[in-house]
Amino acid sequence: MNDLAKFKIGTILDYSVEGKSTEEVLDHTRDEVIATIKRAKGNPQIPFSVFKVTGISRTELLEKWNKADAKLSAEDEKELQVVLARVDAICKAAFEADVPLFIDAEDSWFQDGIDRMTNQMMAKYNKQKAIVYNTLQMYRHDRLEFLKKTYQESVDGNYFVGIKLVRGAYMEKEREKAAAEGYKEPIQANKEATDRDYNLALEFMVDHLDKFSICAGTHNEKSSAHLVDLMTKKNISKEDKRIYFAQLLGMSDHISFNLAHHGYNVAKYVPYGPVREVMPYLMRRAQENTSVAGQMGRELSLIVKEKERRKKLKA
Repeated sequence: MNDLAKFKIGTILDYSVEGKSTEEVLDHTRDEVIATIKRAKGNPQIPFSVFKVTGISRTELLEKWNKADAKLSAEDEKELQVVLARVDAICKAAFEADVPLFIDAEDSWFQDGIDRMTNQMMAKYNKQKAIVYNTLQMYRHDRLEFLKKTYQESVDGNYFVGIKLVRGAYMEKEREKAAAEGYKEPIQANKEATDRDYNLALEFMVDHLDKFSICAGTHNEKSSAHLVDLMTKKNISKEDKRIYFAQLLGMSDHISFNLAHHGYNVAKYVPYGPVREVMPYLMRRAQENTSVAGQMGRELSLIVKEKERRKKLKA
């Protein structure tokens, strides 16, 4: 955190334990997330907190409840109320500490339920400004429409919307499950469609910045530059706290550090927790890296060029 702060980059402490099932562990994760919120209170080095609903609920329960018309057993309904109470406790802590809070996106077979939870929390805690943020994975073909629907609901309900915009991290799993179960996969037809919807979402939110607060979570140079251009055209201050850029620790440093150097709001996701417990998260990042090999190659070439530039300066 201190090292990033030297370069005017914030830290998002991400307790990356997920997929557990015992009440004791799920309660512990809730308490750990609330502890990160308390640490962030009044600390400019930590501009956001974050949690995953799969860290505080059994995944089997979330999958059962995913559809709005799901019929749960009395026992499942009782357990669901405990999960909703955990979500509310975390959001209430963020509201009281005045710390914006990301609720991360998950697999599509959980996400409808998570969207409902998150929208309820936004309606409850975002009356003055965006505290609770939903996360939209734009490699899903339905998310741009969902964003516009969320906006209309916020207008009707008179509250603000926080959105963390990402491309997504579950593509292989999504396609495998859709093929195995015989339903239409929720993934865009190609990367060009994902990039298009990502940038259209940025444009929509910047055009409605009176309602939105945005975190552009992206390792894509073109999307980052597009948001910079939108801010310039709209005469939006680089320091406007309603717009942040975010990348993962150790990835796309050329984006993070250059944006921060030029005065934009930037934060790095910093996952932490017992290594055994955060392996699912770390494995997804490794798989994601294999799908952006070209970008990683560009990063390496930038490092090589910079080393050569510094050698010439010393010569």
